[in-house]
This record gives sequence, C-alpha cells and structure tokens, in this order.
Amino acid sequence: MSTALKQTDETEGDTAAVAQSPAARLQKLSPAERVPAICDAVIDIAAALFNVSGRELRHPGRSSLSVSRVRQIAMYVTHVALGLSMREVGQGFGRDRTTVLHACHQIEDMRDDQEFDGIVAMTERVMTAALGRPGE
Repeated sequence: MSTALKQTDETEGDTAAVAQSPAARLQKLSPAERVPAICDAVIDIAAALFNVSGRELRHPGRSSLSVSRVRQIAMYVTHVALGLSMREVGQGFGRDRTTVLHACHQIEDMRDDQEFDGIVAMTERVMTAALGRPGE
C-alpha cells in the first residue's frame, strides 16, 4: 500500500475510516497526492499479479521485455480503466507522456490476440475492483 494511503489511515483514528475502501481513501487525497498514490498502488498490484518485482517496474531505465510489457499493461490500465491522463500516468510511473502513449498503442494492438486480451481484461477488473472507477 502506498505511503499516502497509509497516512490517511493513521491520521483518521476512528474505526470507520480504517474500514473504508482504498478507493474511498484515494478520493480524500488532494489531486497532487492522488495520482502518485494510484500509480504506486497499480504498480504494486501489477507486480503481484504478474510475479515481477515492484522495484523493477519502478526502475527508471530500460528493462527486459517481460518487465516492460507488465509496465505497459499497468500504464494502459491506469489510463484506460482508471481514467488518469497520459501526462498523469507518465508522472506517476516516472516516464514521459509519449512513453505512455507508446505503451497504450502497443497494448491496444496486442489485444487482437484473444489470450492477451483476456489477461488485460482481468488486470482491468482487478485494478477497478481494488481502486474504483473514475468518479466513484
């Protein structure tokens, strides 16, 4: 769980606040805090789903194809399913907006493969279940 989400739990001492969903806690954050918190959560969930190191996903340089592909899926889902702009996704992932654009194009092109599409759809469901949909 990201630091911003943990801080929200710690600063609100009542038990109702602790029982809130991560999506509800995210809504209480300022926009400047929300984007990095969402991206951190997406990276952590993607790392667990695909059995890849979160550290590798956050690494600023080039990575192996398998790590890059997981990062691309995570960026795509963050933009498409969670509704962050490409600029916001780029900032949250430590990448340029054009890198996010490239990732989205790559994943969209690969979704023609039924098996790959199923993996991306499952990732979208997991992320939206964990973090909520935009506007919720």
